[in-house]
Amino acid sequence: MGFLDNSGDIILDAVLTDTGRMRLARGDGSFKIVKFALGGDEINYELYDKTDSRGSAYYDLAVLQTPILEAFTDNAASMKSKLISIPRNNILYLPMLKLNEVFDTTATAKHSTGFFLIAVDADSQTELNNTFAGDPQQGILFGETPASNANRIRIDQGLDAAEIAPSRTLDPLLVETQYMIEMDNRLGHIVAAKEGAPRASISFVDDDNIASYYLSRGTDREYVTAIKDTTKSLNQAIQGPRGTKIVFRVGASLELNTSTYLFDTIGTTETIADTVTASLGASFQTIKSTIRVTGVNTGYRIDVPVKYCKKV
Repeated sequence: MGFLDNSGDIILDAVLTDTGRMRLARGDGSFKIVKFALGGDEINYELYDKTDSRGSAYYDLAVLQTPILEAFTDNAASMKSKLISIPRNNILYLPMLKLNEVFDTTATAKHSTGFFLIAVDADSQTELNNTFAGDPQQGILFGETPASNANRIRIDQGLDAAEIAPSRTLDPLLVETQYMIEMDNRLGHIVAAKEGAPRASISFVDDDNIASYYLSRGTDREYVTAIKDTTKSLNQAIQGPRGTKIVFRVGASLELNTSTYLFDTIGTTETIADTVTASLGASFQTIKSTIRVTGVNTGYRIDVPVKYCKKV
């Protein structure tokens, strides 16, 4: 990997991702580029200097001459900061995604250790439930029987700005209608928060075993719905106008449920204690990971910390 010198002519350096090359290698004529995205991962827009004494032509010179990385094929490491186009020039605030831990603090908040704890089998579910006093279920997801626990992960979308009343309608251009969830396919899968709803369908799994799920407001109503509360409520994470929310649970993979192989290979053993109740805790094999949620329309993304737990 290296840098491209951007001080002279504009250079276009494009490569296909690993997934793109795999589809191209099929050789059946099905490979077609129908969408593309632009990003600004290397750009520091604070270099824009409107006080430059040489005139407006030099205000963005430092930005334009920033060295940029050569194109590389690892889709998991590229395009972290995507650019968006909004055909209006009077937008003062941009929408964001925010983890809602206040809607129901016993059901949507992280565990006091800072993770959502996913119990991968029945014994682990029982152990985690019996370990803590007070509200033992806070931040604990049941990976074997997700529907038997009310806990869930909820992410809200909208303008998190106190200057605009939440009763105002969010501009349709800023409403997120589709989300992409990315997670390690070896560890788990996405499940709807609504009891009895079908398991989410994987759109594709890349060469790094990262599964991508595309969930839309129109077709996946078990996951994506509009936020109807337009009041200054204490159980809302977004202060201003609100768009949609995505709610889901996480099921453990069969491998984590029935085997310790991945725990022995990429995990660790630790004592998990509730820092709020000062419980003694219990010993678990654990694997730390993240679940990435991206708004397809805006490109805004958030990483949710999770920890898969298996009773020792």
